[in-house]
Amino acid sequence: MTTLPRDLVSGSEALLTACGRHGLRLVTAESCTGGLIAACITAIPGSSTAMERGFVTYSNESKQELLGVSGDLLQRHGAVSEAVARAMAEGAIARSHADIAVAVTGIAGPGGATEEKPVGLVHIAAARRGEATWHERHVFPGDRDDVRHATVLAALALLTRRAG
Repeated sequence: MTTLPRDLVSGSEALLTACGRHGLRLVTAESCTGGLIAACITAIPGSSTAMERGFVTYSNESKQELLGVSGDLLQRHGAVSEAVARAMAEGAIARSHADIAVAVTGIAGPGGATEEKPVGLVHIAAARRGEATWHERHVFPGDRDDVRHATVLAALALLTRRAG
């Protein structure tokens, strides 16, 4: 029995149902959530039919080494940006056997914010092999736990839509 909040369980179940319906394998690339998206998905029995792998790429170096995000892109846009979220999702697809990917990068707080990039800013990208990558920008309210929870929920929902 999982101890995850009900909304995260429901979101994970909906994603796995969509993946099963379409025969899709998925991969996660996570920064600000530190593997929480993959943990929610894999908490669901039978998730191994869809979950291919997960990348936790907290540092810029890991984004470059594991996902192929260019150092120039990180320098020009910063790790918390639409461009990097898209590159993370596309890199996860390229470095896995998955059909769809979700990537998240953001500022969960309480530190790390700037005037242009406040606490709660999160970029989420979802890629599907051979198709255009989708992107969402959010500024979630609350503390670190609230921001991470909201990010996981939004990522699961975007990936479910991308799977459909």
